[in-house]
Amino acid sequence: MKEINYPLLNADNQILARAIYIFVILALLSFMFFMPSCCCSDNGDDMEEVDDLESVASCEGCHTNYEHLQAVFSPDTEAPAGGCSGDAPHFEPYDRVFMGGEGYQAFKQNSHYEIGCVGCHNGTDKTSDKLLAHSGDFISHPSAEYQDKCGTCHSEIAKNFVTSIHNGTGQKRKVAIRSGFTGSADFSKLPASHQEGYNKNCATCHGTCGNCHVVRPLAGGGGLANGHSFTRTPDMINTCVVCHSSRGGHAYLGVGSGTEADVHLTNKSYDCNTCHTGAELHGDGEPVEQRYAYSKLPTCQKCHQKIESSNTWHKVHADDFNCQVCHSQDYNNCGSCHIHGEGARVPSYMGYKIAVNPLPDVKSEYKFALVRRTLAAPDNWKEYGVEEYANFNALPTYNYTTPHNILRWTSRTKDTEGRCSDNCHIKNEGGNLLNKELFLFEEDLLDWEKEATKSIAVDSRLPEKWFEQN
Repeated sequence: MKEINYPLLNADNQILARAIYIFVILALLSFMFFMPSCCCSDNGDDMEEVDDLESVASCEGCHTNYEHLQAVFSPDTEAPAGGCSGDAPHFEPYDRVFMGGEGYQAFKQNSHYEIGCVGCHNGTDKTSDKLLAHSGDFISHPSAEYQDKCGTCHSEIAKNFVTSIHNGTGQKRKVAIRSGFTGSADFSKLPASHQEGYNKNCATCHGTCGNCHVVRPLAGGGGLANGHSFTRTPDMINTCVVCHSSRGGHAYLGVGSGTEADVHLTNKSYDCNTCHTGAELHGDGEPVEQRYAYSKLPTCQKCHQKIESSNTWHKVHADDFNCQVCHSQDYNNCGSCHIHGEGARVPSYMGYKIAVNPLPDVKSEYKFALVRRTLAAPDNWKEYGVEEYANFNALPTYNYTTPHNILRWTSRTKDTEGRCSDNCHIKNEGGNLLNKELFLFEEDLLDWEKEATKSIAVDSRLPEKWFEQN
């Protein structure tokens, strides 16, 4: 630093003056350096807010910023609807829409990422205003409009999916018929409140493309399953079993009380897609009224060729009943559901019933078949303003069923001195009818079920000698 002299001051005072001068210079420099953060804190905070807003001023910026999602999320107004296995698990709203982790990185490498957020979801990008971003024609689940959104690239699948059972064709058909119409095509003629009840309750599993390939099904809590990653082949446990739980997945896994896992799982490690291919699940474009009418439905005979002649019992019974009559275990049943009310008023129970084949036009090769109690009841839709179905008795309250809990050796196929009939045929021993509980009789039906279901009850349909006392 240049030497500075003060001629009017003596030597001691000059030293003091120099010290004061240096102190003032350092103080000014210090003030100038620290002024933005320590002396203008309000302005500094505003600057930080601007920086944050800039970082979330896009769809991707917002949905990859977990703290910001926590700060701006809207609480749920109602809990996600559950399914046959009970209430859906709870995920916070911000967890359901957060894009992060390996799934998000996989999404960025996927061709769907190149489309851009508004390409599928509409709305407005490049804004930090949540209301503006989700305004106008914004759609949270683009695959709800799969023909326009997914069909642009996946035209064949989107065209065929119209007829997929995953669209709820079978359920809609039965609801329409019991309401006095002819089939699934007439579902749109039902009262708006009736359709609303279906969409809010039954449709929680019957979904579209995204429910299998991007998000968790509503019955599983909803929301992104893995950071917006697109999964080509759905995961059996986290996707298929979430919806097909008590009536499919739990049976296959051996969850039900007193049951074992299906032999196709324990011996072959098959998952759902081994038998149920994309061609079947997506639909083939040909309208069907219910799932057993699908041309691409898997059959036992596809793998077990010439099964009808493989042993004595198959030769005798191949034309009598479906394979599950002998090879299924007990399976889950429930019934009489109040949609959005009390739920199933016939609580879930493990059971097993053989009845007259309720699908003679579709499964004409069988006289008898395994059946499962359904949720149908005359007042299903009472909570939505429909006191009673107009034509409830048009369909049985038990459905044709093919439980996924197959074993080679069951309580019916185990030989007793070479006679498996001892475990299945009804026998009258001293007035006690053994094995009668395996069959659906009119006396097994509740009063409001009898008129609708007596046509498939086995009364007077079984060999008379079975009831003769030995």
